[in-house]
Amino acid sequence: MSATVDLIALLKTELKAAGVTYAALAKRLGMAESSVKRMFSKGGDMPLSRIDDICRIINLDFADLARRVADTAPLMLELTLAQEKAVVADRTLLVVAICVMSQVPAEEILATYELTEAKLVKALAQLDRIGIIDLRPGNRYRLKVAKGFRWLPHGPVMAFFRKEVLHDYFAGGFDGESEMLMVVHGEIGRGLANSFRERLMRIGQDFSNQHLADQKLPPDQRRPYTIVIGMRSWQMAALAELHRRKP
Repeated sequence: MSATVDLIALLKTELKAAGVTYAALAKRLGMAESSVKRMFSKGGDMPLSRIDDICRIINLDFADLARRVADTAPLMLELTLAQEKAVVADRTLLVVAICVMSQVPAEEILATYELTEAKLVKALAQLDRIGIIDLRPGNRYRLKVAKGFRWLPHGPVMAFFRKEVLHDYFAGGFDGESEMLMVVHGEIGRGLANSFRERLMRIGQDFSNQHLADQKLPPDQRRPYTIVIGMRSWQMAALAELHRRKP
């Protein structure tokens, strides 16, 4: 549905909650009751100026109404190709995008990275225009992507990750505090593969939830970790080369 249709639907609910009938509203607006009913009917047309008038009648802030509509909008499970291209085109924007995906507050972004407030605000405004966040007063924001969000498998962000991040990540010894690296190869029934995939996804979500819960801890009690979770029907070349060919 369009934003206007969503606004009208929520406004209809607010009218009912306030005990304002179409007849009473029509009288306040100086309109015929039938015209008011048409405005609220499915497919009806209501200009934003009229929505503003109705908000004043029931003492409802228009900005709050619009915010509530935005809060109920379905969240994205992935970005479009154009959105990802815009994110990777600017290194500062990429850093801020990664931070907001983890719901890091603006003040912590400023305290952690070499960014001026002006550059951060510019990046947040750009992410708002792209459609990744809903920017609000005081540099607060609402993320428009869902918990199960993932980057496009062959998109610009994953291409950046493979080119500039993957080697650096796996070059580590994985022998530090709470670190580990495990590579497991095996053959399992096709029916169980999705079950393992879902369990791995839950691990990633548990990590993300813990990150959000620990935002309240002082910075000196937190340490950055990165989990890379992968599962692929694949065999390393060393095994494939020696694999016995079927006659």
